[in-house]
Amino acid sequence: MPDVETVPLQSSDPLENDYLDEIPHDVEMSLFDHLEELRRRIFYSLIAVVFCVIGCFVAVKPLVQLLEIPAQGVKFLQLAPGEYFFVSLKVAGYSGLLVASPFILYQIIQFVLPGLTRRERRLIGPVVLGSSVLFFAGLAFSYIALIPAALNFFITYGADVVEQLWSIDKYFEFVLLLMFSTGLAFQIPIIQLLLGTLGIVSSSQMLSGWRVVILGATILGAVLTPSTDPLTQSLLAGAVLGLYFGGIGLVKLLGK
Repeated sequence: MPDVETVPLQSSDPLENDYLDEIPHDVEMSLFDHLEELRRRIFYSLIAVVFCVIGCFVAVKPLVQLLEIPAQGVKFLQLAPGEYFFVSLKVAGYSGLLVASPFILYQIIQFVLPGLTRRERRLIGPVVLGSSVLFFAGLAFSYIALIPAALNFFITYGADVVEQLWSIDKYFEFVLLLMFSTGLAFQIPIIQLLLGTLGIVSSSQMLSGWRVVILGATILGAVLTPSTDPLTQSLLAGAVLGLYFGGIGLVKLLGK
């Protein structure tokens, strides 16, 4: 049994701790049964993704128009046969994966849930909800702040020299990559919450490494942003730092 001093949500009552450390409805399963269960969950998830991608492809034009809004004043060109078709597939694929993500997450939870103790199950709700909210917040931040800032930099930089005629494929590759990488970067507080709650890293330890974090956020901003302009990289690095220090505050509120 794990040490009650490092286990989250511990109680001073030994009986309650024993109860929380139990696995409800613990059933022995063979390796073959686990693999079969995993195969079934993956199959359900793939079916959901396929249906969501097809649905998004049917309504892909409004999605494309929505993603083109930040590039106002730019004319998009199809530089090769079928380029817009493949762009539509990309947009539908990313959008379908996004729409199907709650169902995929449900399948993941159903697969790991039988092996979790009652104490660990208490973390599932806050982690799933917080992760989902932060991911969509990252998408919104990228769409509202990062993408317009990066595009404005590129448009104004060469406005007097070149006419803005962009490849639609390259534009959507830039936009989709930036949005999803930002959504993933916004998961930092969730990782901190898990590390703090499980007693792996304390809030004071997180705070003591602030110099390394600043350097890491700068590197992360440079790596995750497909553009090379300093404004976009600085915005993302600033957001990462804000999330990191906010995560420290959250872990501290939990007494860790």
